[in-house]
Parts: sequence; structure tokens; C-alpha cells
Amino acid sequence: MSPNPIPSHTQLSQIQSTIRSFLTSLSQSHPLKSILSKFTTTPHPLIHEHGLPFLAPFLGRDFVGQNGIKEYFSLMGGLLGYEDMGFEDEGDWVVKCRDEGGDGAVVVVRGWARFFAKETGEGWREEFVYRLRVAREINGDGEWKIQEYRIWADTGAAYLALRGELGRLKE
Repeated sequence: MSPNPIPSHTQLSQIQSTIRSFLTSLSQSHPLKSILSKFTTTPHPLIHEHGLPFLAPFLGRDFVGQNGIKEYFSLMGGLLGYEDMGFEDEGDWVVKCRDEGGDGAVVVVRGWARFFAKETGEGWREEFVYRLRVAREINGDGEWKIQEYRIWADTGAAYLALRGELGRLKE
């Protein structure tokens, strides 16, 4: 067997639909309950936004399980807002099967948005990268959902904006 079997057309379509639905829920600022429904319950979901933990409370640590997912979005959403979020076309996504059976995948997507610190009002435009692991929900009907969500973004700009120091540097 090859180390990266190609998923069936149906699986690929379902995986892309899962990712598309998740990205839409983020870009259109859907309610937290709607976003949580995009994540698996079992296997336990994980969010990790890469960065130094002392820069912001949502950086540099694992948020695990549905409660962890809720905590991440509550922490991040309490401090930062965003607008004009968009993502590259599906043809530019990097899709790789997760295992020999072709059941599950990892998808890497590039996006962009204008972020702002809610307390200071300071904002910035940035590009970011998401690495999304898609898996079948074990409990229930086997629906495809997000099991792992990893984020690489401009943590320096977030830190400075949260402190009210970004504007001074942009002048």
C-alpha cells in the first residue's frame, strides 16, 4: 500500500464539504454552538494555536474535548474580533489522507482577515494557516467532522494590539 492512498471521490467530496462548512462558520461569525457542532466528540477534538503562551491566554497550549474547544473560542473571542475573513480556493488546499485505509484526512488551508483587539480597538490585516484533521464521529452516524484544528498566525501583532502598542509601531 502507498503511504498516502487517494481517498475515493465520495470521501474527498465529504471531506471538502466538512472543511468548507467549518470555514464558512468561522468567516460568517456563526454562534459558538454552531461552531462546536463542527467538531468531533469522539475522538476528542483538539485546538492548538501556535505561539508563546505568555503572549495571550489562547496561545501555545492544547484545548482538548468539547469543553476545551469552547474555552478556546471563548478566550480568543473575548479578546479579539475579526472581519473580512476569507480563504483560498479549494483547488489550492493541500489534502492528504490520514491513514492507510484512507479514512480521514489532513487539510492545510491559507486564509486572511482583519483582526482587532476588542479592548484597545487596534487592528491589523494578516494571512494565517490552518491545519485541519478531519475524522469520522465515532459516536453517532459516522459524520465527518473536525478533530484537530491547528493555527499559525501573527501572534506578535495580537500581543501588541492587546497591549495597545501596535498603533504606535505602525505610524
